Amino acid sequence: MHGSDKVEGKVPNALISEKSPYLLQHAYNPVNWYPWGKEALTRAREEDKPIFLSIGYATCHWCHVMARESFENPQTAEILNENFVCIKVDREERPDLDEIYMKAVQMMAGTGGWPLSVFLTPDLKPFYGGTYFPQEPVHGLPAFRDLLRTIISFWRDKREQVEQNSEQIVQLVRKTYQHKPQVGAEEISADLLDNAYEQLVLQFDSSYGGFSADVAAWSVKNPKFPLPSHLAFLLRYYQRTQEQFALKMVTKTLYGMARGGIFDQLGGGFHRYSTDTRWLVPHFEKMLYDNALLARVYTEAYQVTHDPFFAQIANQTLDWVLRDMTNSNGGFHSAVDADSEGIEGAFYIWVPTEIISVLGEEHCEALSRYYGVTPQGNFERNKSVLYIAEAVEELDEEDTIRTSKQKLLETRNKRIRPATDDKIITGWNGLMISAFAIGYQTFRDMRFLEAATSATHFILNNLQKDGQLLRRYRDGEASIPGTQEDYAFFIAALLDLYEASFDAQWLREALQLNDRMMELFWDKEDGGFFFNRSGETEPSVSIKEAYDGPIPSGNSIAAQDLLRLAALTDDGKLRTQAKDIFLTFREPMEQSPLEHTQMLCAVEFYLNSPAQVVIASKNMGEAQAFAAEISRHFMPNKIVVFSKPGVTEKELPDLTALIKDKVAILGKPTVYICENYTCKAPITDLEDLKRVLSRRK
Repeated sequence: MHGSDKVEGKVPNALISEKSPYLLQHAYNPVNWYPWGKEALTRAREEDKPIFLSIGYATCHWCHVMARESFENPQTAEILNENFVCIKVDREERPDLDEIYMKAVQMMAGTGGWPLSVFLTPDLKPFYGGTYFPQEPVHGLPAFRDLLRTIISFWRDKREQVEQNSEQIVQLVRKTYQHKPQVGAEEISADLLDNAYEQLVLQFDSSYGGFSADVAAWSVKNPKFPLPSHLAFLLRYYQRTQEQFALKMVTKTLYGMARGGIFDQLGGGFHRYSTDTRWLVPHFEKMLYDNALLARVYTEAYQVTHDPFFAQIANQTLDWVLRDMTNSNGGFHSAVDADSEGIEGAFYIWVPTEIISVLGEEHCEALSRYYGVTPQGNFERNKSVLYIAEAVEELDEEDTIRTSKQKLLETRNKRIRPATDDKIITGWNGLMISAFAIGYQTFRDMRFLEAATSATHFILNNLQKDGQLLRRYRDGEASIPGTQEDYAFFIAALLDLYEASFDAQWLREALQLNDRMMELFWDKEDGGFFFNRSGETEPSVSIKEAYDGPIPSGNSIAAQDLLRLAALTDDGKLRTQAKDIFLTFREPMEQSPLEHTQMLCAVEFYLNSPAQVVIASKNMGEAQAFAAEISRHFMPNKIVVFSKPGVTEKELPDLTALIKDKVAILGKPTVYICENYTCKAPITDLEDLKRVLSRRK
């Protein structure tokens, strides 16, 4: 729904002028919703009413359910409108608000998720909250209307207690963000890495891959998330130690996911998570950030193993983004809904008769076995989610299966599609730009480099103002100041795009934005980055966090950015700032290593002297084969620079120390590899380069 859309016989609320697809979904609710802002917050204070804050996102299945049951219900809306100031927030636009109030609800209710339903005092302090509340009591959850009446009574009769409790909750939330270096702790050791590895071994599901905090208690119906940061860490740990089981955990998990229903077997791309331990039945929404991180980890797994299956899945995922998630101007959309026609997964599921009608009789029985389609089904209403159930001998893998996939995809494309959340978020675009840049480096598909370049131009042209990043673009409007996460992810993207294209402008942009990130978000007292700028969030809570969940933390990616820039520029201050981040979050890394696996990837980079690789040539065209060979290998702790005689120092004076005296020998492309303050002999022969890189383990 867009702001210009009208609904027959319904009067819009204040959300009608918003750009967020999630807020616009609620613009014709009978609830008198406001967006987060001065008007709503002032009204709550002036009328002395509690706030009902509802936080969700456009592709959230249970958000849709609660909307149908409660927010579209006139009787429920009447109770809300009379007794509360009602505010809707898109968590993807305002992750700062979502972070603060999610933390509060987790403290109060012991769990969190979306839709997030929070009751606040007029001064924005949470006093009660939960997630989805049903229309009628079920599974121990109160009916939403009954809950509202209880809250109203409590607010009226026990106001002083409410305010005392809410103040305590805010203080507890603030305390969780007060990270500072431990007294006397001045070094970072590899023990952090070993501890994380040992815990991953304990939590590994040896049957299907993936991880859980309580493997013994797993049941078939427990959900399982991809957790690409765990896999990225394990690849680096394997590279560091040659511990074979580290690699086995990665390959087992990647095979399990790619053969399961969590991977869209026809269209490519990964769904949000699996509702079971076997990766079989997904929660069907598709998120840009999941697919960016998974495309990258499949690419890295290919670099380590050279298993073509991993290359195939990475390419299919990136192809899906090109086909279905790319704006005409080059930016990447945020997500695809789980529901279509009001039914979760309707777009993706099949019955045997449909398979017969599309593929004909000849191979139908074999293909149904291959895709796991049965009369009983593996999903609701005897429907089947496609997955790779078994290898079928009578099928020609390369021909028949490819043809069947294409026919089924063409048929599926005629169905009603789930909605796409087409807003463009700077940080998430950064993650996807990195995936495309590394995809190009590894697979040399020019479409990937073009996609990364176009998206980068889009961000710089549309989501940068006065040298600062904005967070969200939609329908011609860029808005909302960028968070530290947006800066960190986009700086990483610029560095990856530089190593893909060797266009000097991307390094210049990365250096400038890094300076701005330090200026806006760095904690000068205790180290580390704040997520939000001071004074931008009410209640005034300064978020400083390093939790690596489905999305890595901004601090984790920023630490890696600082280390890469330090290796490029020979600026020791940047390396010290990265170390300060590690010292700031050392205690949580020690106590909960599996909540910080992306940060531990940066620690692993820090503990190794990164390889500084310089390709010197009179033009990049002649050096392409050398650059491609370097990219073919898994070398996570490296930086690569292209040096062209007489040009590089002028374009990038920051690199002067790195490229000094590194010239093309006898006019041939020449590769210099330096580690631990020592450079190997210059390499001018491609076969010699292959031998040198193959020996690096």
